Amino acid sequence: MLSSKKLIILAAPSGAGKTSVSRHLLKTFAGQLAFSISAATRSPRNNEKDKVDYYFITPAAFKQKISEDAFAEWEMVYEGKYYGTLRSELERIWNEGKAPLLDVDVKGGIHIQEQYKGQCLSLFIEPPSIEELRRRLVSRGTETPESLEARISKATYELSFKDRFNHIIINDKLENACAEAEAAVRAFLAS
Repeated sequence: MLSSKKLIILAAPSGAGKTSVSRHLLKTFAGQLAFSISAATRSPRNNEKDKVDYYFITPAAFKQKISEDAFAEWEMVYEGKYYGTLRSELERIWNEGKAPLLDVDVKGGIHIQEQYKGQCLSLFIEPPSIEELRRRLVSRGTETPESLEARISKATYELSFKDRFNHIIINDKLENACAEAEAAVRAFLAS
């Protein structure tokens, strides 16, 4: 049970290993962290479930929530595809006595830090290289040549913001990146 409203932010370019690090932290700190479910206007992939992986909503509903100031942060991440963190989701987790773990894009991570100054630990997961990132994205088998290039271009841009985060973790070996993230979170939750 946490005594204050703390937040953990994980941000990274697509394919850097953010989801794997996030899963490790949620398992390690099961009683202290809870996954903050983002809202998204894209369709579910593979086995994704509504209200578990994302709150899948229509673009019209998303825009309505923007007008109601319902988001702590939101972004049009790719053309016509919106993602955001609902304020109600953060409150839900704090009401459980836990810290929300936000798996967000880089701009979203910066916006959250600006809104919740002094309450955040922000971790930037960096791929070892753009070449390795390209290899990881190709191995997923979910990208078209166009979407792959869009993700690589966006990743290069996002890397320019890594210094806006508390910790930069280079994910060369997943177990090392997980251990580094775990140590940072442990120290933050104890502070």
